[in-house]
Amino acid sequence: MSNITEVIKSKYGEVARQAKTAKASCCGGGSDCNPVTGNLYDGTDVATLPQAAVFASQGCGNPTALAELREGEVVLDLGSGGGIDVLLSAKRVGPSGKAYGLDMTDEMLELARENQRKAGATNVEFLRGEIENVPLPDNAVDVIISNCVINLSADKGRVLGEAFRVLKPGGRFAVSDIVRRKELPQQIARSVEMWAGCVAGALLDSEYRELLAAAGFEAIDIEPTRIYTTDDARRFLADAGPIDEELLAAADGSLMSAFVRARKPA
Repeated sequence: MSNITEVIKSKYGEVARQAKTAKASCCGGGSDCNPVTGNLYDGTDVATLPQAAVFASQGCGNPTALAELREGEVVLDLGSGGGIDVLLSAKRVGPSGKAYGLDMTDEMLELARENQRKAGATNVEFLRGEIENVPLPDNAVDVIISNCVINLSADKGRVLGEAFRVLKPGGRFAVSDIVRRKELPQQIARSVEMWAGCVAGALLDSEYRELLAAAGFEAIDIEPTRIYTTDDARRFLADAGPIDEELLAAADGSLMSAFVRARKPA
């Protein structure tokens, strides 16, 4: 687990450094975007955000648009990165609400706090910590969001248990994540580096449902938002080294971005 954590911290630390020079994600659009992170946000959503918050995004969806956030709610973003979803959430919940961001990577936290200052967001707080051990008390938040982060954890049951703990009764779990629709070839699934690419750590949709139910959640729903093809797999597995075409063909349709919803009983 420590090796996986170090790989993830190293990768996302580099993403944070690149974002400061506008060399990271093109999550807002573009024909050359990564098939996972590309074209996730409406241009009007991100137009008023600091550029570095947009460039640092490594998500696979737009949970702030799908979570139906309301004025006055308290939101927690698990694995908040450069802060894009926290800042968007803060706008939606307004001055009477609050948006927390939790991240374990020092470079990302530094970048997120800088983006918060640039955005003038006063209802935002970024916390240092791991999503397996959330530094908030029980029943503290109305909504939990996350964007392509839970799949990176080696202990997803603990993450979901922590999410359940900090949600208020009736609180909502509303995350974007990479989910497997069928088993991946072992060569792909065993590559530690791919944990940092949102691939190898992805749960089967049935496993996700079981873990959410075991944590105590109800009203569980997994809605596909993108299903990835062989061509997509070739693009986002390129950094893993040589992978033969048979493996790529076997990966066709195996992975999807999905919006995962659940609720803590009232």
